[in-house]
Amino acid sequence: MRAASLARYFPAEGIRLDVLTARNASAVGFDPTLLKEIPSEVIVHRTLALDLPFGIKKQIKKLAGGRKPLKDSSAATPAAKPNFLKRVLQNLLLPDPQVTWLPVLTRAARRVVKERNIELILITVPPFSCVLLVEKMRKVFPGLAIVVDFRDEWLSTAIDLVGFGRTDRTFEAARNMEASAVAKATAVVAVTEASRRQIRARYPQAPDSKFHLIPNGFDATSLHHSGPLLKPRPDGKIVVTHIGTIYAATEPTALVQAVQSLPPELKSRFKLSFIGHIEEPRFREALLQLGDMVELKGFLPQREALATMDQTDYVLLINHDHLNVSGKFYDYVGAGKPILGCVHPEGETRRLFDELQAGWWAAHYDVEGIRQLFVDAAARGDSLHREFQPNTVKIAQYERRVLARRYAALLHSIVGK
Repeated sequence: MRAASLARYFPAEGIRLDVLTARNASAVGFDPTLLKEIPSEVIVHRTLALDLPFGIKKQIKKLAGGRKPLKDSSAATPAAKPNFLKRVLQNLLLPDPQVTWLPVLTRAARRVVKERNIELILITVPPFSCVLLVEKMRKVFPGLAIVVDFRDEWLSTAIDLVGFGRTDRTFEAARNMEASAVAKATAVVAVTEASRRQIRARYPQAPDSKFHLIPNGFDATSLHHSGPLLKPRPDGKIVVTHIGTIYAATEPTALVQAVQSLPPELKSRFKLSFIGHIEEPRFREALLQLGDMVELKGFLPQREALATMDQTDYVLLINHDHLNVSGKFYDYVGAGKPILGCVHPEGETRRLFDELQAGWWAAHYDVEGIRQLFVDAAARGDSLHREFQPNTVKIAQYERRVLARRYAALLHSIVGK
């Protein structure tokens, strides 16, 4: 969505844009209606990728995993020696399965840069294997401006949460790949200030001016600013909706335990709706323990998913990550919906929660704290629209058109130099 929003708004900011992407990339879901939002003057180049179906990649990832995720990748401990199949997969697919796209990507990128007189290339990751393109392009175009856009902070969090392989060799390769890309890139952009500081701290020899922050945001044209419902439902039900993938960083166990511990009369009032892919069977099984309280709708096109917020009382946010902020957070605040958050208490999401006055939160591991969120939500009743007072001035700064203007100004300044 970040890349799509830039493609949508860059042309109005004086940027002639070419997009190079894969024709057959696998993903959790596809929403072709979003292509209608891309201006006709944007030229999209598509190449063939040696990419496997999403389900098969998930199975290979399970085979390739060499150790359990670590809280701090810098404190990595030696892993048990993987079997032969795991070693083969880990050695072939560094740092991720999409690395098989790199030879085709490199040839296509060189061709597009020459034929279209490109002045700057913006490489957005993940997939993190795309950072390898920096060195390959720098060899052929030594004066070309190259910007690396990290949608997730790689070495501190993403490699543990969603990394393909978790061996010592994988971590070492990732460190080397990032270091090479940062050294050869003209600029590095992060999506949170915490991530920017983390990346910048790893390369103290680089000038501070190389590292920039352009956060994610919401698209006002895709959202109906419904705000909180003005009156409780006649049946007394309270609908809480979660939009987005359930995976390691949004693991729902503590939430389930908290909701199950509610008194029966309160439990009967809540309806929890989950829209999006559920990555692991154990997460689905945990949610299904809530019985009639829960509804699992699966993947929906973006506009359809966002429209469900119109008739929900609260939106639900789960994020264990202390550096990265879920994209859904910005959609939630853009829609003006009060959030019940299960977040890292010292993380970037919690900071934004407080700054934007986005709702109410508890630590993602605090079962009693999460339970109290639901108790308070039930007690709030028709006072919700009075108690929920988001900071709309600060929220407006996260509209995608505004952010694209900031990003365009950065790119213009780089090319100007």
